[in-house]
Amino acid sequence: MSKIIKKAKSAPKRMNSNFIKTGIHGLDGLMDKGIPKGTANLVCGGPGSGKTILGLQTLNYAASKGQKCIYMTFEESEDRLRKHMRDFGWSPEKLEKKGLLVIKRYDPFAVTRQVEALLEKTKGELLIDVNPILFPKGFKPDRVVVDSLSAISAAFVGKEETYRIYIEQLFRLLENIGATSFLITESTDIPTKLTESGVEEFLADGVIIVYNVQRGNTRESAIEILKLRGASFQKKIVAMQIQGKKGIVVYPEHEVFGGIQ
Repeated sequence: MSKIIKKAKSAPKRMNSNFIKTGIHGLDGLMDKGIPKGTANLVCGGPGSGKTILGLQTLNYAASKGQKCIYMTFEESEDRLRKHMRDFGWSPEKLEKKGLLVIKRYDPFAVTRQVEALLEKTKGELLIDVNPILFPKGFKPDRVVVDSLSAISAAFVGKEETYRIYIEQLFRLLENIGATSFLITESTDIPTKLTESGVEEFLADGVIIVYNVQRGNTRESAIEILKLRGASFQKKIVAMQIQGKKGIVVYPEHEVFGGIQ
């Protein structure tokens, strides 16, 4: 364990003049300049709403532009995620060979055991070494996707305080390395509560909600930027589609779900 990160008393607000693009057609059009570089952004939505595709798509875009990216999966296998990318005509193996993309699966229960062991070793002090848990040695990413916080939370059932400590340190580490991150979490199709603990949306700089709502015998997809610290954006819910060789396409001029509460 080469590096100990101390729990901060309070997280400073990031005021970065640089912005990044998601590379998702139409979603970037909802923002004035883009997402502030180095911020942590929650991606919330129900099952099958397109959260994983959004994460893969923005990493594919960034890696294609020469940025180092890592997709941290706590649920699906690496091979299945690569297949998702190939289905949209993207080339994950090519990006991996160049050292621009890492897709790595983690065991959430192994994370739980390591965190508990570290807390026991420090006799309850809020010191935790999360770096070896997260990234391959020598790899410092520009962009990170964590899929998902819900899977990590499930591994900490009955240990809410330990989970809160881990999540705070996760956000702190992502901030310290300057990575722009997208942290996926499961919620209902029309969320009244984004996460169970509530700590994630408090720590996050941005919140993107993906909707997959049943209307009669069909389902409609939509997307909304709920929060984006340090940037101006359009506050509306707009139509979204997942298309064969394009991935997610957002239609900023097509507002939907006017009655959503």
